[in-house]
Amino acid sequence: MTKRFLRVLGLAFLLSISLWSCEDYLDVDPEFTQDADNYFNSPSDYNLALIGAYDLLQGSFTSYWIGDIASDHSIAGGESVFDSQGLHEIDEMQHNAVNNELRSVFRWNYAGITRANFILENADRINFSGKDIILAEARFLRAFYYFELVKTFGGVPLIIDERIGTVEATEIERASASEVYAQIEADLNAAIGVLNYGASQLGRADKGAALGLLGKVHLYQREYEQAALVLDQLIMEGGYTLLNEYQDLWFVATQTNNEEVFTIQYSGQEGGGYDCLICLEGNAAPGFQGIRQYDGPVYGDGNSYNLPTQKLYDAFDEVDPRRNLSILDIDAFIAEQENPNEIEYAIGGGGHTGYYNNKYIKRSNELGLPDTDLTSPLDYKVIRYADVLLMAAEAHSRTGNEGLALGYLKQVRDRVSMPEITSGGNQLTDDILQERIYELSGEGHRFFDLVRTERAADEIDGFVTGKHELFPIPQLEIDLAGGNWQQNNQY
Repeated sequence: MTKRFLRVLGLAFLLSISLWSCEDYLDVDPEFTQDADNYFNSPSDYNLALIGAYDLLQGSFTSYWIGDIASDHSIAGGESVFDSQGLHEIDEMQHNAVNNELRSVFRWNYAGITRANFILENADRINFSGKDIILAEARFLRAFYYFELVKTFGGVPLIIDERIGTVEATEIERASASEVYAQIEADLNAAIGVLNYGASQLGRADKGAALGLLGKVHLYQREYEQAALVLDQLIMEGGYTLLNEYQDLWFVATQTNNEEVFTIQYSGQEGGGYDCLICLEGNAAPGFQGIRQYDGPVYGDGNSYNLPTQKLYDAFDEVDPRRNLSILDIDAFIAEQENPNEIEYAIGGGGHTGYYNNKYIKRSNELGLPDTDLTSPLDYKVIRYADVLLMAAEAHSRTGNEGLALGYLKQVRDRVSMPEITSGGNQLTDDILQERIYELSGEGHRFFDLVRTERAADEIDGFVTGKHELFPIPQLEIDLAGGNWQQNNQY
């Protein structure tokens, strides 16, 4: 199945089955909703419903931005401090329960959960070959959406295998984080028991994706022995490899490769607008992170969001090729061109560091259809094999299996010809976490890595221990739910 076909079916399902209102999270049963009485009567109905559940993955760029901008390695940037104000508040650790970006994370992930639940609620209506795979993928997606929620907000309302009405929504309470994690693990283990390695169609989850996410889920809960077991299974069985050239990970022409464990697919073949970012079929991140009013070679003009900091740039060894492949030093780049005086760009009022995210950035030969700021065909790598190796290395380092940890770490460093590390004990764990910076910077992991390792207060200005580990539940969602959800600490 091509990306184009996948997205067209997703749009068709969105139009034909209105499970989600663009206005608010609690409009779960709007007028003209297609219900199960006249749906789920053929295999194609289930397949279309599954594609509709996948469609909400396209909103993951917001979680990715937050994972960078809330950290010490990126600033919000943009046209002004009032442009996407919620990102600037997060950048300054001044966010509260009224924040558009946080509400988008909450709503969009629950939209995905609702669509997965609609499938699982009707799991037994008919029997057909391949239904077990569809149900397993639906459980993977539900686990993914709940993981995005629990790592951001902590415990959230847990809705399983059903859709709820507005009255029920005012009665359901927040589950604990441990209860949400238990459901995520149950869904992923069920999916692992059914799925095979190698998805049947581009963009769908397979056994490797489910194992990779489960390993990460254990790591976030500091269940290091369980994480090591799951990730070792993936490494030994999955057949994944590191791409020979690190730079090839970040170009459209070479983005489909054997390092991808789970990737969100985007299409550049449909337009879009700023009034509905979740409606986009393209990746909004490269355009948002592009160089403002840029006129020159290689790159396209963009909106100068999510700008890497000097601290991140300086963290790299200057001989590490990942520094310049991950971070664009715009003035150094211009100085290297044949006609530097003819190249122009502008500085946004939202802040400027001189650096841009060189992994997810708008390039002149990778443009989608207008508006090109919103329609990049560059896929987002949620989990790639290098991340799996580093997660496994960390898990083994923390459980005393230093030999295996060093071996996994060596594979990542060998790819970019960096010297072998031979440390042990706590220093080895520190070295692995540092390697995550070199390997994964600009991919949305930094803030959550700092929180789960209890290092955020030491690295992020303004971070308040006991508060900022979680983001606030959007106040409007609390109000719509009848005010019966307790807000997170100190918000």
